Amino acid sequence: MTKLVVANWKMNQTSKECQDFFNEFNTTFSNKREAWVAPQSLYITQAKTLCYNSHVKIGAQNCSEHLNGAFTGEVSPKALVDIGAHFVILGHSERRAIFNETSKTLNLKVRSALKEGLKVIYCVGETLPERESNSTLSIVGNQLQQGLNDLSVASAENLVIAYEPVWAIGTGKTATPAQAQEVHAFIRQELKNKFPGFGERIKILYGGSVKPDNVEELFGQKDIDGGLVGGASLKAKDFLALCGDK
Repeated sequence: MTKLVVANWKMNQTSKECQDFFNEFNTTFSNKREAWVAPQSLYITQAKTLCYNSHVKIGAQNCSEHLNGAFTGEVSPKALVDIGAHFVILGHSERRAIFNETSKTLNLKVRSALKEGLKVIYCVGETLPERESNSTLSIVGNQLQQGLNDLSVASAENLVIAYEPVWAIGTGKTATPAQAQEVHAFIRQELKNKFPGFGERIKILYGGSVKPDNVEELFGQKDIDGGLVGGASLKAKDFLALCGDK
């Protein structure tokens, strides 16, 4: 299975920085690994224009569960498809913690985005207190059960899971490869149970301070199919290294 590396730029990168990134990235990217990039939504169209490499997909960091209506400030999954977005990230720990999104609310978003034809990266993960209380698998299991409720096996074809230990995001701390693999193996089994015959093919990404100096060891684990990357994706040189193009 080809490894997938997803750049989550969060609320970073200006139009000029986006242009500079792709000017450097386009000349070097060799497609050794699959690469997706999620800029701020207002730069999706620009990023698609700048990224002329057809192997690189551009997507969004969030969307509404609603397709249209009186929801000021929200972004419709239908609108994302209309401007050519390929995927959307849902359930990132920052959305859960800062904007109080629950797995039940996220389930509505997941189902709406999949119905409109977007690929969905659904994020799960535990906080430091939850890990220290040995609740990791229970927390992650509940997030999977609630967030993926009522999804068909057919819809799972467009689903990607990202495991992100919250305590390792933007902190410089990283789960050891063994810690990450343990949770990924658990997620794999949960997906097999939920989507018989297909769960083993759903990609599971690791997110949590993935950097060029630890990516190979992490990606070497059996059930880690790639990475969801924040800070290390903002510079083309670093992101290329994560994509296997050093």
